[in-house]
Amino acid sequence: MDFLKNSLNNPGQSTASNQQQAPQSGGFMGKLNNMGGGGEAGERNEDSLDKGIDYVQEKFLGQGPQNNESAFEQAKDKQIADAIRKGFGKK
Repeated sequence: MDFLKNSLNNPGQSTASNQQQAPQSGGFMGKLNNMGGGGEAGERNEDSLDKGIDYVQEKFLGQGPQNNESAFEQAKDKQIADAIRKGFGKK
């Protein structure tokens, strides 16, 4: 209850207990992810179909921001794009 009172009295201030930190992309695991094609570098290499898939996942499926996906997520999106291309006979 104190948390609720404090947050209502001071809406602009956040306490350490309710503050969430964004995951960092640095370090060893971040470098492995980037080497695998993930991260922001991988996002820059996407074509328009991949970007469209990201848009649908973010806006309609509620999967959150798609601007810094892991290598696994980008591989999954590539498989979706390849299936769409194969369905339209574009590959």
